[in-house]
Amino acid sequence: MLEKIREGSQGVIAKTILVLVILSFAFAGVSSYLGTNTGTPAAIVNGDNITNEQLEQAFQNEKGRLKQQFGEMFDTLSADENYMNGIKKSVLERMVSDKLIDQAAVDLGLRVSDDQIKKAIFAEQAFQTDGKFDNERYLAVLRQLGYQTANFRTMMRTDMTRRQLVMAVVGSEFVLDGEATDIAKLQNQTRDIRYLTVDSTPFVADAKVSDEEAKTYFDNNKARFNSPEMVSLEYVELNAADMATEDATEEEAKAYYDEHKALYQTAEKRLAAHILIAAAGDDSAEKAKADAIETKLANGEDFAKLAETESDDKFSGKNGGQLDWFEKGVMDPEFDDALFSLEKGQTSKVVKTKFGYHVIKLLDVQASVAQSFADAKADILKDLKEKKAVDAFFSLQSKLADTSYEIPDTLTETSEAVNVPVKTTAMFSRNNVPQQFNTPDFVRAAFSEQVIEEGMNSDVIELGGNHVVVVRLKSHKPAGTMDFADVKDAIVNRLKQDKANDVARVKATEYMAKLKADDTIDAELTTVKALARLTQDTDPAIVEKAFKMPVPSDSKVSIDTAKLAQGYAIVVLDGVNKATNIEADTLASLKQRLSSQYSEANYRAVINVLKVQGKIEYPVAE
Repeated sequence: MLEKIREGSQGVIAKTILVLVILSFAFAGVSSYLGTNTGTPAAIVNGDNITNEQLEQAFQNEKGRLKQQFGEMFDTLSADENYMNGIKKSVLERMVSDKLIDQAAVDLGLRVSDDQIKKAIFAEQAFQTDGKFDNERYLAVLRQLGYQTANFRTMMRTDMTRRQLVMAVVGSEFVLDGEATDIAKLQNQTRDIRYLTVDSTPFVADAKVSDEEAKTYFDNNKARFNSPEMVSLEYVELNAADMATEDATEEEAKAYYDEHKALYQTAEKRLAAHILIAAAGDDSAEKAKADAIETKLANGEDFAKLAETESDDKFSGKNGGQLDWFEKGVMDPEFDDALFSLEKGQTSKVVKTKFGYHVIKLLDVQASVAQSFADAKADILKDLKEKKAVDAFFSLQSKLADTSYEIPDTLTETSEAVNVPVKTTAMFSRNNVPQQFNTPDFVRAAFSEQVIEEGMNSDVIELGGNHVVVVRLKSHKPAGTMDFADVKDAIVNRLKQDKANDVARVKATEYMAKLKADDTIDAELTTVKALARLTQDTDPAIVEKAFKMPVPSDSKVSIDTAKLAQGYAIVVLDGVNKATNIEADTLASLKQRLSSQYSEANYRAVINVLKVQGKIEYPVAE
């Protein structure tokens, strides 16, 4: 039963129940779970409250979804409070949109009957066994997801009602064949161009920038010079790897070896062969066939030949029934017991397992071999040394946790308790955390309210296996504008590059004028035939410009300039090549993408209209 539930959760539930759980539970009605909230709501939509409890539950669900999608990368992202605040804001906006849709559905008189809900539940494959609705499975899945049946039906009613309206909107769009064909032709069009780049690098050395120009640029662009929040921390660090200094003695190693000899002894292995009569539903016939094979073997017939002709395991049958070397406990218990009761070359009686009936032969035995103490000593000494370090680590970790918690406004006593010095980091932001501390848990703690605002020691932070640290704030620099002196050199270099680019632009304009006049200049242009829109072989700025330029006339080419990262380019458009042989699969895929885009646009348009017509408030708690 549990296995079936697990399979259902991984399969259809990921498609159906997940929609209900993530969308409806997260963004619709969880008030029945959480009760009435008398505090300031997160939002008020046409008089209906979205409570902070509902928002928090939806936010946690969204974090779970993102964690599943991004894996360990999300741990790093979630350490950034600004990023998580943005996620929470987007969750609230989706909740507002769902609330607007629900209200519109009610105003339009849309309803979902009990019978419709019942049919939807009965039709859900996640609640079925062998293609039929299974009430026990249904209840088990709901328990696994944490729902009561009444709450689940209410959630389904909300979701199905909402879908009636949404599907009426997003299901009304269509894409014409001619529309898709025209877009495909435009996307697959190619162009014949020539171009010449004017590099600005040679002009940088001659560019002059005054202090006044640099200061003016700084004053006019302060938003570009925002510095992130930064901290410097004191910390006490414990790492078992640093404690592996006490060597174990040979006497300790010998005692350990004597007490754990089984660890240094290889298990006996046996090479097995079998003749299998596979289970197919007729047990008596299968048993009779296996008994007949046993009789033939007793009468002296060759095991390997019988395996080749009689065994249902055709793969091993080709090799005379030979399987592999097995240690005790690897195969099914019945097979295992029979194999390890045989002498070399001996054949078993008929043995029944879940796979069918077997006749087993022991081909060879690989005896158990003990590793001598001399051979094992080096590894034992190493293991004992590491064990001593780990034991010392756990002893000190308890002192670290207790002392840093009991005396939270300093690390001095903590340092003395574990006999490890207090160290200090340089100033760092969330984006340049010292490499040895660059974990999500550390970043969260370093920039937490507990450390920065309350000035207390952090909780014990796990950096890795047997590696922990406790931190406290040494200095803090809030986010703000960087000092002009710190960015002056970068500004000067930027302005020099801009001035060099201006010189390159003038030079490119002169070339373009000459080309327009007589189509000749004292420089060689690069020719590209059939330039594709998505090519990676030509500078993207040149490609973008080429596809924005007008189609050349019969008597003239099109000429323009394109700004590059360092300099300018003169682009000459010689011709436009129409796309040919657009495949049906390409058109079908394009129509599908366009339909999705139109559906999204329609949905957004409906939400925007409902927002304009409605009253949405975002109260701020006192």
